[in-house]
Amino acid sequence: MRADYPEWLKIQQYADGTQVAQIHRIKKVEESYGSLDENFENGTIQAVIDDLQYSTADERHNKPNPSKIKFDGNIRNNLQSYKNAVVRYLKFLNGADREQFVSSSKEVTSPTTQISTIEDDISPQRFSLERDMQATLRRNITNLSSSLRIVDDGAERAVSSGFIDITCEDANGLVVIELKAGKADSRAIGQILGYMGDLHEEEDRPVRGILIAHDFDQRTKSAAKVIPTLSLKKYSIEFKFKDME
Repeated sequence: MRADYPEWLKIQQYADGTQVAQIHRIKKVEESYGSLDENFENGTIQAVIDDLQYSTADERHNKPNPSKIKFDGNIRNNLQSYKNAVVRYLKFLNGADREQFVSSSKEVTSPTTQISTIEDDISPQRFSLERDMQATLRRNITNLSSSLRIVDDGAERAVSSGFIDITCEDANGLVVIELKAGKADSRAIGQILGYMGDLHEEEDRPVRGILIAHDFDQRTKSAAKVIPTLSLKKYSIEFKFKDME
């Protein structure tokens, strides 16, 4: 694991406990699969990710742990957390390549690990605001709905089409929350529906989505009207001022 990864996690505004958990999981994976940096350079990191796959069907058929990692507890939940940690680390490595922090130009671009085009298109300022939004909403998720409970271990869940900003559940099933700092256009509809479809396939549970943005274009609002499992929520920022004493 690269020495600057902990600092990257901090910059991403993950909670302290989440940072510790992500680092622990990467070290645990490397104990069984060797350096992830070397796997990245050699083009074998996707094979590591594939080895950490364990579906609800596998769980129903009581299949054994397919990975090299030894642990106690639920196989699917454990492997999901390790897979997410590796995919997140790969996102860090790919981003580091683009910023010339490493010399290698190799990138793994399979659907599981590829950063979505929409993520790549956002400006640094918008990305920073969306990180702030996510960190704030995680601390105050019941302000969105009192029935929601976050179930992604404090970090974006990796699915085939990208990273889900926040994954929750309530009495009716799983809830995908996607955040947009400005006005959401129709691409955001495709993005969140892709996440919902991936999550439904992985978990075999009902899934609904909440798309949160400052505003929505007309095509987005029209599309949402015919998708009963998707709701749109507008956020607002309130400024308060206090005289200096």
